[in-house]
Amino acid sequence: MAEVVWTEPALADLDAIADYIALENPEAARALVRRVFAHVGQLVVHPRSGSEPAELPRGRYRQIVEPPCRIFYRLAGKRVLVLHVMRAERQLRTDRLRRGQR
Repeated sequence: MAEVVWTEPALADLDAIADYIALENPEAARALVRRVFAHVGQLVVHPRSGSEPAELPRGRYRQIVEPPCRIFYRLAGKRVLVLHVMRAERQLRTDRLRRGQR
């Protein structure tokens, strides 16, 4: 079993996405946040279940997809560090992954 740890930047990312969606549909924004947390919660039991992002070197980072979001994380011992959440249609900026590791 792993412990899931959300970094502040990842929470801020998810909050910004939800805020944007809520402008048009508050219930859709709430539902998205619930789905993301549920999907990330599965990493407690299956921390390696995410795929390796194609844009990144192999091994260190993993991702899960909960449309319309990609959630990036890495394993640190028995912890899963959630580092970044982004809209799937956007291009990944790798500096966003390093923000939560400081």
